[in-house]
Amino acid sequence: MEFSQHLLSILIWLPIIGGAALIVIGDDKDAASSRAGIMRIAALAVSTITFLLSIVLYVGFDNAAIGMQFVEKEAWVPSLNVFYSLGVDGLSTPLILLTTFITPLVIIAGWDTIKNRPAQYFAAFLILEGLMIGVFSALDALLFYVFWEAMLIPMFLLIAVWGGARKDYASIKFFLYTLCGSIFLLVAIVALYTKTGTFFIPALMDQEFSFAYQMWIFLACALAFAIKIPMYPLHTWLPAAHVEAPTAGSVILASVLLKMGGYGFLRFCLPMAPSATIFCMPYMIALSLISIIFGGYLALGQTDIKKLIAYSSVGHMGFVTLGIFLLNDQGLKGAILQMINHGITTGGLFIMVGMIYERTHSREIADNSALGMIMPVYVTFLGIFCLSSLAFPGTNSFVGEFLVLLGAFKKSAVIGFLAIPGAILAAAYMLRLLQRMVWHDSDGHAHHHDASAGGEHAHKLTDLSFRELTMVVVLAFFVFWIGLYPAPLLKIMDASVAHLLQQISAAGAAAPVDPHAGHHSLLEIGNWFKQVVAL
Repeated sequence: MEFSQHLLSILIWLPIIGGAALIVIGDDKDAASSRAGIMRIAALAVSTITFLLSIVLYVGFDNAAIGMQFVEKEAWVPSLNVFYSLGVDGLSTPLILLTTFITPLVIIAGWDTIKNRPAQYFAAFLILEGLMIGVFSALDALLFYVFWEAMLIPMFLLIAVWGGARKDYASIKFFLYTLCGSIFLLVAIVALYTKTGTFFIPALMDQEFSFAYQMWIFLACALAFAIKIPMYPLHTWLPAAHVEAPTAGSVILASVLLKMGGYGFLRFCLPMAPSATIFCMPYMIALSLISIIFGGYLALGQTDIKKLIAYSSVGHMGFVTLGIFLLNDQGLKGAILQMINHGITTGGLFIMVGMIYERTHSREIADNSALGMIMPVYVTFLGIFCLSSLAFPGTNSFVGEFLVLLGAFKKSAVIGFLAIPGAILAAAYMLRLLQRMVWHDSDGHAHHHDASAGGEHAHKLTDLSFRELTMVVVLAFFVFWIGLYPAPLLKIMDASVAHLLQQISAAGAAAPVDPHAGHHSLLEIGNWFKQVVAL
């Protein structure tokens, strides 16, 4: 019983303490030394134990319960009514499972490719894991913000220290974009506290605010979360961060960090500002549709594999925000499921890019073509993840995208039809990538054929090793498992999604939104902003 009462704290602090221990112990100058090997094993052990503990969380989670579970609440700053408060529901539990599942894989992905400061490298991932779990489980808004901001540091270092040629540019751009958005989030949190006297998120969800106040809170929070997802036109930091980050950094960025924005919308904007959410729904849907089409269109024109996958994330996360702001059961469930699916599928694609880059030292499609006869195992799994990315029936992404489209057509046939080109673009750029990498050949690729004959470049194009095969087999298993049997994940979110929709429906029924109210309230918001600044 005592163990379950502190399970969330263990999930948060075990990897953070493990990462801190790796930093204290440090590396030998020789990256191939026994100490470096011990650091890798220790990082994998800590992340694996954390994953197994998250399974305990999943098993002990009551799917029928509406409120928060595994709740912990201890006084932190009593004078300000700030608590170290944790808890999970059906919205956060699947994302914690995704985080703990992905982290051991990213540890394995950098197992023997990171030669520079391996202890610090693996420590950054462990600390990042704990902070991400903290974001998904924090029930105090100030605690949420602390975890939210702290995440930037290890991710910034992963890009800045172990990134590519333009790592300085990419890391600073990533940090500045997300930090600027976070400032607005902090203002919203302080505003909520000055109005209510509490940072406790469940209490803030139950408060009734004026429409103008809700608009201010919604806009401040939405800006922070839209940058993190990222939504058009706030997406420009993402391709640079992905291209310059090490492979494992790209995986954790795409698989988990982008989901913070979607989770923020679900935890803050919808329940705390339901009337503003209803008013802003058409605008958010429009931006989501633009993200879907724009992301797919840009992905179609890329010749760099990593950039292609990065821009595809803009389109895929557009489906997530579309599902969220449809404000119906199918849309919300599809959005949450699509966050999980995107983490698995896009994580797998970035791992595949890292594998081929280690062999050819190029991310250009033209430099990695005609691999079908040379690396059959590699292209098999590449095909699985590409088909999943385009939402092929039987794969995980199909279920999430189908639910979002179902919710879209339920809301409006026009919205549904406008979202369909995004799915067509996904098929176009993924099939193009697959066709060129598996079959297409062109001048200047004789080294591929030399490899099959044992030429000087043969070592570059050997098929998957046991370590690499382990990663992709695990990810492919979940591609098909969720695609064929999504019921366990959908059951987790049933009660929480129903409760969230009930909150929004009740707000809309109690105070129907005047279509002109948002415009009339802008002056009111400005006056209130002056009052906050004066404080």
